[in-house]
Parts: sequence; C-alpha cells; structure tokens
Amino acid sequence: MTELITGLAQISGRYRAVFCDLWGCLHNGKTAFPAAVAALRAFRAQGGIVVLMTNAPRPFGSVAAQLARIGVPDDCHDLIVSSGDAAQQALVSGAVGRRVAFIGAEKDMPFFTDLPPELQGREPISFVPMAEAEGIVCTGLRDDLTETPEDYRGELLLGKTRGLTMLCANPDIVVDMGEKRVYCAGALAQAYEERGGEVLYFGKPHPPIYDLARRKLAERFEPVGNDEILCIGDGPWTDILGGQNEGMDTLFITGGIAAHHFGPDTERPAPALLEAWLAEQGLAPTCAMAKLA
Repeated sequence: MTELITGLAQISGRYRAVFCDLWGCLHNGKTAFPAAVAALRAFRAQGGIVVLMTNAPRPFGSVAAQLARIGVPDDCHDLIVSSGDAAQQALVSGAVGRRVAFIGAEKDMPFFTDLPPELQGREPISFVPMAEAEGIVCTGLRDDLTETPEDYRGELLLGKTRGLTMLCANPDIVVDMGEKRVYCAGALAQAYEERGGEVLYFGKPHPPIYDLARRKLAERFEPVGNDEILCIGDGPWTDILGGQNEGMDTLFITGGIAAHHFGPDTERPAPALLEAWLAEQGLAPTCAMAKLA
C-alpha cells in the first residue's frame, strides 16, 4: 500500500540519492516552487545527492540555463540528466539516418548543436522535408501554446507511409506551464505509434536515461544502488512507471498532471480514490504526497 506523507524529510533518511522530476515537482515552467527547493536543499544538507531528471529534449546545459531563468537555485541539486542527453548518442550514431525531418521548436535546437565532446566531429545531421527524409526527430510541437497533435496528422501519416522511424526526444505527453496544459513530443510519438509508426524513446520511463543518470552519479560521486535511490515525480507513466521498472522506490506527487483523479482538494488527495486509481493503473508508488515539500 502506498504511504501518504507530508514531507520528504519523513523518508529521506532511507536514501542516498533522489532522481527528481522538474515540471510539476520543482517548477511549473514559469516559476520555482519554494517548498520543493527547500526540501531538496534539506536532503543535500544531510548528505544526499539530488539528480534532476527531466524529459526535456534539450541537453543538460540548456536545462540549467532555463532553471536559472525561472529562479531554481544551483544549491538544490548536484546533477541534471535530460532525455535530450540520453537521446543525443542515438542521434549522432544515425539511429534514424542523417537526413531527418525535424518536428520541434526553435528553442529545442540545442539538442542538435550542444553536443558533449565525445559526440562531436561526427557526420552532420541535415534537415530535409518529410518526403525526402531517412527518419524523423521529434522534440515537441513547433508551437505548443497553440497547436495540438491533430495539427500534425498529415505529416505523421506521410512519415508512417514512408516507413520512417521517429526518434522521440521527450516522452512526456503533457506538462502544465503555469495554468495552461501543453502537449509534448510524447503526444506526437503516441499518435505516430497509433498509426503504426515505429518510435525510439530515451527518456522516462525508458532505460537509457536511468543508465545515464547512474553513470553520471558514479563518475561524480560513487556508485549508488537502486535500493538507495528514490524517484520523485508527478508523471504516473514516466516518473513512477520508470522508477518501478528500474527497481527503485518512488514518490508520487499527486498534485500534478493527475490531480483531478484524487478529489477536489489538490492539497489533500483522498486516500481511497488514490489507492483505487493506482490499482486500476497497475502502479504501486512507495509513497505519495500532494506537493514536494
């Protein structure tokens, strides 16, 4: 049974490290959550290691710059690992070819340009129309404030008809930007699969991002066992499922994208509704709380 808690400090002594989601846990895309920042600072103060694990399609340097702009302080985390980081290896190795149809926004261009030293110097990737492409790279919608996956029906159908594989750099379906819910690359990838297309994923809940995080942990600090890591997030099918699949404990933030399932008060999830919904979904987070604090 999932344990309902009110503060990370209640369980933090059990873990050496946390893999903490960003959107919905630490910020809402526009501003940092002070209580979450304080909780992560406190965990670090007691010797814990905080890895910010995000499905953002941009590499960690670009993510760090965004966090600074919205007020997330450097002293609440030790490492940043992104879906973009995990997917870049596949990109430069030509997993979907070198002539690709790109679906995404200008803000996501660092995925192609900010490569770590070990990935530089490879044959360049070029952008071409879908009708000429060897594969598809999707980092998100071109304008996530106004578009929906339905706007891409024609492009996705053409890609599927041509048998192109899609590299999805962000498996998230939706995130909440302030008060507005916006679609992510995962929504387009889902629509592509529904049409019979093949998709490669590298972010949560898929193994590559966890492998990368553990490798970075070992390089910077020391190897940390799965039983010493707590995965924190509001995404049932990314953060919680991914942590479960990796054999790690999970902390489900109920006040995020799934909040409407747990009663009218997002600050106090109804235990009966929570347990029934989790059982229906086949999920079993170790703990749950309304907001990270």
